[in-house]
Amino acid sequence: MKIENLKVYDTLECFKAAGYPMRTEIENSDHLEEKDVERAFKLVKASNGNGAHGQFLTGIRVNFDLTCSNKMWVEAERYRFLEFVSSQSTMHRITKFDIKSQCNEYVDPRVIAIAQEKIDAYNADPRSNKEKVDMKLAILYNIPSGFELTARMTTNYRCLLNIYIQRHNHELPEWREFCEYIKNNLPFFNLFIKAYNQEEFNEALNAVADEEAMDSTD
Repeated sequence: MKIENLKVYDTLECFKAAGYPMRTEIENSDHLEEKDVERAFKLVKASNGNGAHGQFLTGIRVNFDLTCSNKMWVEAERYRFLEFVSSQSTMHRITKFDIKSQCNEYVDPRVIAIAQEKIDAYNADPRSNKEKVDMKLAILYNIPSGFELTARMTTNYRCLLNIYIQRHNHELPEWREFCEYIKNNLPFFNLFIKAYNQEEFNEALNAVADEEAMDSTD
């Protein structure tokens, strides 16, 4: 599992928007006050009992390139708000991939050899692609679950918090790695986890002192 090209958007704005339900006038300010931070983390804490309280997290958008196995991709597709921007395609390029380099360490070398043998036979056959449909299907249906592809994803903090809660102790090591990554690399995410788990999160007040951390383009 690998995450690259991470971008986070609208963190500051969503902290402030969390207070809109109790305001009659909206203040246009690029500065967070202590009450904005306290409110946001209290809402996340309350979302443990009523998920609606975490609605403001939906606006903190996160984009990244995710590389993982077919097995993880099948499970990731359960999340409605973890959306694909674009991805590598086995339908278009399976006969061009280097199968061995695309597979993780859990794939049996014998499985890789079978898949590569079918690809080599396909590429050596002089017939047109339309005449080799069955050969291509035999390749596609024999690609292992440990075959890795990369996709650009777009999602939000609310979805990612849900994923973390459900998957941080998952049997697949890829999910555990994914959860550790978002916990340690998304601004304030670790503190949101603590708030959700009813832990102390006073350190959040100090974290906003550096407002450059609000929107990451790393």
